[in-house]
Amino acid sequence: MSPRPVLATVVLDCADAHALADFYRGLLGWDVRDSEPDWVLIEAPGGEGVRLALQGEEGYVPPVWPEAPGAQQKMLHLDIRVDDLAAGVRHAVALGAREAAHQPQGDVRVLFDPAGHPFCLFVDV
Repeated sequence: MSPRPVLATVVLDCADAHALADFYRGLLGWDVRDSEPDWVLIEAPGGEGVRLALQGEEGYVPPVWPEAPGAQQKMLHLDIRVDDLAAGVRHAVALGAREAAHQPQGDVRVLFDPAGHPFCLFVDV
């Protein structure tokens, strides 16, 4: 019988795990499940679904977006569904995100978290 893999956690590297965990906790309304000096695990209330871990790395370099030859490339980005795009952007910015200058779609907003990771807010239609 083959194992049944289940994606449990997405890990984002950053300079300060606790500061970035605070940002995503505020953005998503999630709770801390576990914490160490350079690592924080957060999850949705009730513990259901994929968790997010923030891992502090010495020498962390944020990615560039849009991508540019020879620059630090992003390895992934998070797509976060909201029920009101404008309100979602205001909420994220109030927590420390910043909007990207380049916005490729009208129904999606690209922002950067405080560590420089791009993420997208979108509304399901």
